[in-house]
Amino acid sequence: MTQVSRRNLLASSLAAGPLLSLPLESLAAQAPGNKGDQAALAPAAIAPREELLLDFGWRFAFGHASDPAKDFGFGMGQGDFAKTGEFKLAKSGYDDTGWRMLDLPHDWAVELPFVNDEVVGDPSTRGHGFKPLGRRFPETSVGWYRRTFDIPESDKGRRIWIEFDGALRDAIIWVNGCFVGRHDDGYSSFRFDLSDLLKYGGKNHVVVRVDASFGDGWFYEGAGIYRHVWLTKTDPVHLGKWDSVVRANVEQGAATLDLATIVENDGVHPANVTVDWTILDPAGRTVARATSAPASVAAGGSAESRTSARVTAPQLWSPETPSLYTAIVKVAGDGAVRDGERVSFGIRTVRFDADKGFLLNGVPTKFQGTCNHHDHAGVGAALPDALQRFRLSVLQGMGCNAVRTSHNQPTPEWVESCDRMGVMMMCETRQMSSNEEGLRQLELMIKRFRNAPSIMMWSIGNEEWQLQKGELAPQGVRIARTMVDMCHKLDPTRVATAAVNGTNEEGLSDSLDLIGFNYNLEFPDRFHKKFPTRPVFGSETSSAIATRGEYVKDPSRNVVSSYDGVVPWGETPEQWWKVYGSREWLPGGFAWTGFDYRGEPTPYGWPSVNSQFGIVDMCGFPKDYYYYYKAWWGKKPSLHLFPHWDWAGREGEEIPVWVYSNLDEVELTVNGRSLGWQKVPALGHVEWKVRYQPGVIEARGRRNGKIVLTERRETTGPARSIRLSADRRTIDADGQDLSMLTVEMLDARGRPIPTANHKIAFNITGPGKIIGVGNGDPNCHESDKEPRRSLFNGLAQVIVQSDRHAGRIVVEAVPEGTLFAPLLPATITIETRRPAMVRPTA
Repeated sequence: MTQVSRRNLLASSLAAGPLLSLPLESLAAQAPGNKGDQAALAPAAIAPREELLLDFGWRFAFGHASDPAKDFGFGMGQGDFAKTGEFKLAKSGYDDTGWRMLDLPHDWAVELPFVNDEVVGDPSTRGHGFKPLGRRFPETSVGWYRRTFDIPESDKGRRIWIEFDGALRDAIIWVNGCFVGRHDDGYSSFRFDLSDLLKYGGKNHVVVRVDASFGDGWFYEGAGIYRHVWLTKTDPVHLGKWDSVVRANVEQGAATLDLATIVENDGVHPANVTVDWTILDPAGRTVARATSAPASVAAGGSAESRTSARVTAPQLWSPETPSLYTAIVKVAGDGAVRDGERVSFGIRTVRFDADKGFLLNGVPTKFQGTCNHHDHAGVGAALPDALQRFRLSVLQGMGCNAVRTSHNQPTPEWVESCDRMGVMMMCETRQMSSNEEGLRQLELMIKRFRNAPSIMMWSIGNEEWQLQKGELAPQGVRIARTMVDMCHKLDPTRVATAAVNGTNEEGLSDSLDLIGFNYNLEFPDRFHKKFPTRPVFGSETSSAIATRGEYVKDPSRNVVSSYDGVVPWGETPEQWWKVYGSREWLPGGFAWTGFDYRGEPTPYGWPSVNSQFGIVDMCGFPKDYYYYYKAWWGKKPSLHLFPHWDWAGREGEEIPVWVYSNLDEVELTVNGRSLGWQKVPALGHVEWKVRYQPGVIEARGRRNGKIVLTERRETTGPARSIRLSADRRTIDADGQDLSMLTVEMLDARGRPIPTANHKIAFNITGPGKIIGVGNGDPNCHESDKEPRRSLFNGLAQVIVQSDRHAGRIVVEAVPEGTLFAPLLPATITIETRRPAMVRPTA
């Protein structure tokens, strides 16, 4: 081991997050060399690491950003930080019974009404989604959180940290009346050592004041503690946070693992330690072990530990086979296990080549990617873990194999889902700067996620016009070089890039390993000819726009046609993929965007409250573009016919009928009459002009002369009943798991009505609750939290979350209002089961 200087951990804002707690007996049993004739390591005097979820049982109240009298007196006399232990809101005697009870994650912005706060001439004022946040809205821009938790007497002597995965935006934390610290960016994790401030053997009180008056981006970000909170307990001798690293070098059918970590000693005596590594394959079998050389770690100091291991015939990680290995890392000292953690990692090779594009495990691979912000209908920025997986599965359904974390450090569960589900990632930091704050954010992101096999590259910024060209281009070169150097220092296995909407021939681009192009389809070819040794890719492409279920552009309704909508700087899916999908040296790219998102209401302003760039809407309901990607990104035969065939009042008018398919040729029939076969062009579509008459249109697709797929659209009748369906009918009773319900309106023949817009109310009984609703309408101002929602073009969504009791949740959907004929309600049952593994909670 190599001795290194001790960091000031109390003041640091290091990344935080969930790791599995390792039982002491399990750690000892897995120690290298523990055989039947040898004594296992003895239990430590202080128990090893615990990771306790702190999400449940918080209280919340609004404060005020400008009036101390409405902000619980905070700032009234400028003495809130004068004396340690005197902050009354965080003391045992404070009465918070008037505060609202809630669980985390929580985004209070999504609960607020929509407000037309756009300032004429300042388009940035509409970018955050028309919610009353910011300095113009002091009464809804500050929120207070309070929680009580127990610390047993037996925890004396341990190091105990409170860790936040993220809060938007400026957070101040007190514990037991004592000021603990503050954090002022919305996306990086942060933590504080509470060991000296806690009451052992009693109740403790934490208070967090979150001020969302300022934001970090130009899009909807949310407000509040919108990610997980943890209480972490360790021995004084413990592993450094995010310091355990596994780097695999694959050669000749085997992988050499370089294993490194840092051991920290917060105790008062030197510690003699070794670090033991046990490597488990994806099936949980031990495939390698390694132990570092013994070393002494000084009191108040730390030491770097390195060793290596070898894995024969490794299972390589890829989108097709997302094989995950586990490293069990243990610190052993003085005959006891002092600390331990599990680190997931993958074994794969990655190479970017100027001529061959991107090679994963030696195989040329295209990024069939999407850019995504972090919000969803009904919940805003506060996504439960299951919703991260749901969103990823929606994208995978169209053949998407990569995501970009636009434009910030992602939530850990998004990265974990990509690792486990086989989706590659372009991981992007929020602030592009070589100042202390920018480098801190970059360092935290890389340290936290460098073991993730899904991450293929680090992105240091997005569309930094001032640093790309012109007066500040020289500064751009230096800033980017400093950031790229940090990327290489912390992770020499990955390239560093940035998303640039320009030529990439000057400024910050000079310092990049990998050139990223945003839009401008002519630029990659020109750059490749001029700089033939520099690899490139599409960091942001398309920006096609569409309103789900709409087929006529109508500015009076703020809707866009689903055929070929595109903004002036963008390209249709066909236009960009015909370039990036057909050139060997271009490794694909990332379409803007996978999901619609709040804010940036393009191409219209108010009353639109979210963008229309998504390939799916805010709920994850596919737009027609989805099926273009499914045809040309997917591996299975695909055929999609649109539009719907409910055009009452337009009889005799021409309706464009399109088919997205990867088959050889497609035939269209109208009420049984053939309009002929068309060959499907490579990476294209086929279309007809059809005079509308009620009935049926049908598309049939052939491959090698054989009909493979058929799809039809029928004219539907009046609404008769509601249908509820669920993505999962059985979920865990852990207080966090979800079932995503789809709401539809059916006619008398049981056919979904694609134009239905009925308002539906929802009732729920049993061990669960409705945490959000949505419908994908970019102009809808209905509440995301009330148990009712209008259908938009035939669809709505209800998000049901379990509580921590096993049982049966029943959701009923009933029509509201009297404008329609009597409709049959619908019910659905969701079973909740005791989970196989429960996260420990504080």
